[in-house]
Amino acid sequence: MRNCNKQIMSIWGKIIGSASGFAFAGPIGGLIGAVAGHAIDKVPSKDQLPEEIAVKQIGFTIGVIVLSAKMAKADGKVTKDEIIAFKKKVNFPNNEIKNVGRLWDQAKKTIDGFDIYAKQIASLLEAKSPVLEELLNLLFFIAKADGIISSSELIYLKKVSTIFGFTDDHFDRIYSSNIYKTINPYQVLGVTKFTPLEEIKKKWKILAINHHPDNLVSKGLPEDFIQKSTSRLQEINNAWDIIQQKKIR
Repeated sequence: MRNCNKQIMSIWGKIIGSASGFAFAGPIGGLIGAVAGHAIDKVPSKDQLPEEIAVKQIGFTIGVIVLSAKMAKADGKVTKDEIIAFKKKVNFPNNEIKNVGRLWDQAKKTIDGFDIYAKQIASLLEAKSPVLEELLNLLFFIAKADGIISSSELIYLKKVSTIFGFTDDHFDRIYSSNIYKTINPYQVLGVTKFTPLEEIKKKWKILAINHHPDNLVSKGLPEDFIQKSTSRLQEINNAWDIIQQKKIR
């Protein structure tokens, strides 16, 4: 799995030039065409990822840029704080800033069509995928960058969450983990304080495995995104530690 890092780290540039031999259709392909003027070409490489994974990673990477830019635009204006928030959470090489900026500038022109992009990204992954949750957490981080989440931004976040397959309960948990400093550990694991400890332990193990970095990469999350944005695993482990201590007392 470590062998794929070279290609993953170059995805930001390959979006504009070339990547896996898969030409994107739909809104993602249209955006690439508008910015780059051509489709994705094939790059011969012994380190090339399996096409299915490469396609998911490239699609997710483009989705990160597009939905982040449109999130920043959701309240009518893109602020410097929102741009800084995006850069804090997303890794990309200095020599690719112009390429990423071209996609961002194209996407931020209007909020229109964000749901279409979200649907195409969702189609690359399983509903409620941990990868989609990481993207939703990034959007929350951008939304609160200027100190408050406006009603229009909350509508945007809820719509994206629904498209990604998350229920109202899932959204409430994600919202709480992004807004409140103190989080209900039972809510984090999707259990109640009356759930037997053994069942809670099983739920914790499943969630921990699903959100482990290696599993996220295999599901389509680029490693360079993982380096800055995977906070969910720590949240899951902390919740289990808290619950375990309470139950033992």
